[in-house]
Amino acid sequence: MALSPSETRRYSRHLSLAEIGPAGQERLRSARVLIVGAGGLGSPAALYLAAAGIGTLGLLDFDRVDDSNLQRQVLFDTASVGSPKAHSARARLLGLNPGLRIIAHEAELRAANVQALFADYELIVDGSDRIATHYLVNDACVLFRKALVTAAVYRFEGTIMSYLPDRGPCYRCLFPRIDETSAPSCAEVGVLGVLPGVLGTLAATEAVKLLLNLGEPLIGRLLTYDALELRFQELRFVRRRDCAVCGEHPSITVPSDPKGFCSSEELAAVRSVEASELTREISGRNPPLQLIDVREPYEFALGHLPGAINLPIGRIELEDVTLSNPGTVVFLCRSGARSARAAVLAARLGFEGTRSLAGGLLAYREQIDRTLYVADAQSSKGKPT
Repeated sequence: MALSPSETRRYSRHLSLAEIGPAGQERLRSARVLIVGAGGLGSPAALYLAAAGIGTLGLLDFDRVDDSNLQRQVLFDTASVGSPKAHSARARLLGLNPGLRIIAHEAELRAANVQALFADYELIVDGSDRIATHYLVNDACVLFRKALVTAAVYRFEGTIMSYLPDRGPCYRCLFPRIDETSAPSCAEVGVLGVLPGVLGTLAATEAVKLLLNLGEPLIGRLLTYDALELRFQELRFVRRRDCAVCGEHPSITVPSDPKGFCSSEELAAVRSVEASELTREISGRNPPLQLIDVREPYEFALGHLPGAINLPIGRIELEDVTLSNPGTVVFLCRSGARSARAAVLAARLGFEGTRSLAGGLLAYREQIDRTLYVADAQSSKGKPT
């Protein structure tokens, strides 16, 4: 179907490009793109893809808008706080381009629903903020033969790469295994507010290129961006013959949730204890509290609460844990994210009554003991992608 007069006016700058023209714009109108995560990366990607005229645009996010999102998530404003991200984003994008089909998926991506959610889309833009989700999205795109653009941000740095079926290596070819401990979240380490705008815009650019078969895609190329140095660098990599999902003898043949993955519902149900309450209980509880610090040994060695025992969360994921009196256990970590996961995993193992220190040791230092040294979450183990 030819472009309407209003579409011709709206997309006139695209139509002036010989590489796009009317045929290319009609291709964009017929395209079906799903954005996983309507946050810092998904916001600019969604805005530019909607402006570009992507005919069907899906937004997958189970979260609600929080005040802390507004520093970088440009899809939302103060009036959006408290509303579901997917639906708020849909309203914003329809205001920008009402001629599109915008679908809000208010759901958490899991192995159980990934095939159904991806089925109606030809290209996936992954802007999620959990490394486990990056692996799930990658595996699903390989298995279901979907094009993928995946981006991530960390403090002042970002990365982006693409995958096309049968055209090059996947995310697992570069990073074969999940290492959650090397990937602290933005809540733990912070992120420069403008950084996701750069990577999200690059993701939208790459998506348009893939849909129109323009230029050289980021196939077998990891592009990195350092905002402090204002420098881009490129790492080239090839498909691994032993890749678990796209290799010659894949061991991953169906999507699966990674070991230790915790759903948002499970995390929301974790019992927490405030730093002030913990201080009172430490001195007066009988039997005494068991303080279990789930950080890595190097973090624990640099500073921890007196009497705490170091049990890295990786051991809990491997079910290598024994709790003598679970009702007295309080899990600790830097910011509260890993300790909440530890409480969920302990509950799965049958240990009831465990709790997590709200806000982690950072909150304890701020409220109780400013002399406590808390190791920086950007460890020597490497940065997430």
